[in-house]
Amino acid sequence: MTKANKVPEPSPELIQRADDVKRSAFALAQTSDRQRKQALHSMADALEGSAEMIVQANSEDLHNAEEAGLAKPLLSRLKLNKEKLNKSIQGVRQVALLADPVGIRQLYRELYEGLYLERVTVPLGVLGIIFESRPDAVMQIASLAIRSGNAAILKGGSEAKATNKAILDALHLGLNQSDISSDSLYLLTTRSESLALLRLEGVVDLIIPRGSNELVRFIQDNTRIPVLGHADGICHLYIDNHADLPKALAIAIDSKCQYPAACNAIETLLIHKDVAESFLMIAVPKFEAAGVRLVGDETSNLYGIEEIATDQDWSTEYLDLVLSIKIVSSIDQALEHIRRYGSRHTDAIVTEDESIAAKFLSSVDSSGVYHNCSTRFADGFRYGFGAEVGISTQTLPPRGPVGLEGLVTYRYFLRGDGHIANDFASGRKTFSHKDLSQ
Repeated sequence: MTKANKVPEPSPELIQRADDVKRSAFALAQTSDRQRKQALHSMADALEGSAEMIVQANSEDLHNAEEAGLAKPLLSRLKLNKEKLNKSIQGVRQVALLADPVGIRQLYRELYEGLYLERVTVPLGVLGIIFESRPDAVMQIASLAIRSGNAAILKGGSEAKATNKAILDALHLGLNQSDISSDSLYLLTTRSESLALLRLEGVVDLIIPRGSNELVRFIQDNTRIPVLGHADGICHLYIDNHADLPKALAIAIDSKCQYPAACNAIETLLIHKDVAESFLMIAVPKFEAAGVRLVGDETSNLYGIEEIATDQDWSTEYLDLVLSIKIVSSIDQALEHIRRYGSRHTDAIVTEDESIAAKFLSSVDSSGVYHNCSTRFADGFRYGFGAEVGISTQTLPPRGPVGLEGLVTYRYFLRGDGHIANDFASGRKTFSHKDLSQ
C-alpha cells in the first residue's frame, strides 16, 4: 500500500462543495480588475464590522489552546488581538491597491503574416491552503486569491477553529456585497476533509501548506497535486571577520528576538574566529537579557556559552528563544555549514568587505540571501507584495515569499486566418518569428 492510499476518498458532500468552488473559479477568472479590487474593499469593510466578534472568537480559541497545552510558538501564532487584526485588514486593502497580475501580455510575436502568438497571464484556478495556528493567514490568503482571480479551499488548525470561522463569515459577507461569489472561498472544518482534499486532483490546482515540518512532509508525500511550500526554516546569520560588530549585534538580536516563532528567525549564528571573543563579549549579555538560551560548539564554550550544542541542534528549527552558535575559521567553512544544515529559506552575512559579501550572496542557494540586514525581512508584506500566501524554498519559481505574481500562470494564444502547419513543413512558407511591441 502506498502512502497515498492511506488518504481517504473525498465524501460526496466535499466533492459537491469542491465543484462549486471550481465553478466559481471559472467565473472569477472572467472578472475585471475593478471588480476584484472592489471585492477586497468589501471584504475589508466586513472584517472591520466583525472585528469584535473575531477577537472574541480568538480569545476562546486561545483559552482552549492553553488548557490543551499547545506549544508556546503555536500559541504566539494563534493570538489575534485587535491591533494584529487591524494590521491584517490594512493588508487586505493594500493587496487591493497592487497592480493586477492577470491579463499581462508577456510575449507578442508574429509567426507569419496574419499569424500572431501571445503569452498572457491567467489565474491558477483553485488553491488548496492548509495551515496551522495562524488565523491571520485566512485574510492574507483570501485577499491574494481573490485579487489574482483564484478561488480557495482553506483548512486551518483545530486550535483556531472559532477564529477561522468568524473571519470567513465576515469575508463571505463582504463578497456578497460584490460581484464575486462567496463560493470562491470555502473553509474545511474536519481533519478527514483536509486529508480528502489531497485527493482532489483535477479540482484543486495547487496546494500550499503553512505549518510544521511534519505537516508539509505529510502533504508532499500524500498527494498528486503540485505542492508549493517549505518544510523547515533553518536560517543562518554569519558574522564575518570584517563585520562592524555593533551593527552585527543589532542584526543578530533582531533576527532572533523580533519574532522568534517566525520561520525567518535565525536558528544558528556563525561567527568568524577572529572576532568571536570580541563579539560574544558584547552579545552574550544582550541575548541573555532578551531571554535567549544559547547553545554552542566547544570553541564558543570558551567565550561564555555554557551549554554544548549537539549535532541535532544545527538541524533544529526552534521557533523559540533558543540560538545555536558555531565558531568558523573562514567564510568557506560558514558556507559549508549552511550547505549541510540550511533549509534554503533565508541566510545572511554581516561584513564590510564587499568581495566577501559578493561571494556569500552568489554561493548560498537559498530563496533569500541578505547582506548587512535582518533575516526578518523575508516576508511578503515587507517585500511590497501586500501579503504572502506562503514561502517557497524550492528552486523552481515561485520562490521566496509568494504574492500575487506567484499565483498566476500563463496561456499561449495563437490567432490566424486559415493558416495550416503543412505550408511551413513543405517549405511553401517560412516563419518570420518577429517580436512585436508589447
